This record gives sequence, structure tokens and C-alpha cells, in this order.
Amino acid sequence: MSMLTPSGMGGKYRVTGNAYPRMRRPRRRGRIVAVLIAAVVVLGLFGWGALQLFHVFRGDGTSTAANAGPQNQPSCKPAPTPSRPVKLAPMPQPPGVTLNVLNATSRGGLAKTTADQLASRGFKVAKFGNATAPYDQKVTQSALLVAGPAGEAAAREAGTQVAGSTVKIDPARKDKAVDLFIGDGFAALASPADAAKARVVAANPPPPKPVCVPVTAAGGDQGKNGKGGTAGGSGKAATKH
Repeated sequence: MSMLTPSGMGGKYRVTGNAYPRMRRPRRRGRIVAVLIAAVVVLGLFGWGALQLFHVFRGDGTSTAANAGPQNQPSCKPAPTPSRPVKLAPMPQPPGVTLNVLNATSRGGLAKTTADQLASRGFKVAKFGNATAPYDQKVTQSALLVAGPAGEAAAREAGTQVAGSTVKIDPARKDKAVDLFIGDGFAALASPADAAKARVVAANPPPPKPVCVPVTAAGGDQGKNGKGGTAGGSGKAATKH
């Protein structure tokens, strides 16, 4: 065995033996503190989430969600229905409808074959032929029926024979005849059964869907101006012939 005397100690303290004492590593207190802080944060997040769920189940979240949206969005209410609804004229029977069958497509022979079929169903065909320039190859739907105010009911009656057709009223027109422009979407006339069902709908059209009108004064003015502009635009387009 060896005996060692550290310098400066005057031999008072001696280390004996053949093994050196092991030094302990310093404890990492910083890591323990970080773990404790992380645990507190996680527990706090769980507690906050539980509190939010509690408010949602109680119904408190409804007002919070509503207030979270934009506050300047105006609320709406259904537009008032007119006090005197427009009463449509009764639809005539096919013999009381005078038709001009005009082909507005690039396919040949449609005007004559369609006119013959409509005549066999009781309609009075005044003439058939090619469409005029304003409508030639410009009708994308199955058919477009153009008539004056006096022929509005007759146009609805003729429209029952072509599924997907639309009616256009020309205020400048005075006669009761109806121009039936065959469009690109035309395939064939509706079957008599389908035409009968369409006639019930045309004679009793469903009420218009409610329109959302802003409650605020500014929104109401915009709604009125927008409606007036649309009506004016459609009226201007209807005068073109």
C-alpha cells in the first residue's frame, strides 16, 4: 500500500490505499426546473381546454362564435310580398294558339317537321321557316317563344310542348301570334303526357322564392336600385326584335 500526503497539508491528512476517490457529477438542477415548468404548462393547457368545453356544453359559445364574425354584415329579412299578386290570363287550348315555327339552328328540316307535329296536336301553324337574323343560331336552349303582351298566355301554352323552353315578352308587339324559335338544345317535342304535366305547372306557377332584403337603410337602397336596374335591363332587352 502506498501513502500519499497532499502538498500543503503538512502531513496532517493522508490518503491511503490503491484506489482514488470518485468525484460525483454535479446535479443538473436546470433540467429539473425545465421539466417542472413544462408539466405546469401542459396541465394549464388541459385545464383551459376543459373550461372551453364546459362553456360550449352550457351554450355560452354561441354568442362568442357570433361575435367572432364580421360585425358590419347586415341582417336580412324576407321581402314583403305584393298585396295584389299578378293574376295570369287563362291559357288557351291548342286550337286557339297561332304559331310561327322558326329554325334558329344550323340543322336543316327542323322547322317543317316540328310544325307538322305541332299541327297534329291541334296548334294553328301560320308559317314555318328559318329564324330571323336577331335569333338565327343565337338560341342555346331547346326553344324560345316570343310574343307580345296579348299572346303571353298562348306562349305559355306553346311552351308546354318543348321541355326547357323559355318565354320572352316583347312589349312592342300587338298581335297574339307566338314565334317559336327552335334552339340548339332541341331534341324532340315533349310527349303528350309530359306536356300535360307541364301545362298544369304553367297554368299554376309556384310563388316566387322569398328574397333577402338588408335591414339597414343603405342595404335597402342598394337592393331597390339593383332590382330596378335588373328590371330596366330586361325591359330594354325585350324591346329588341
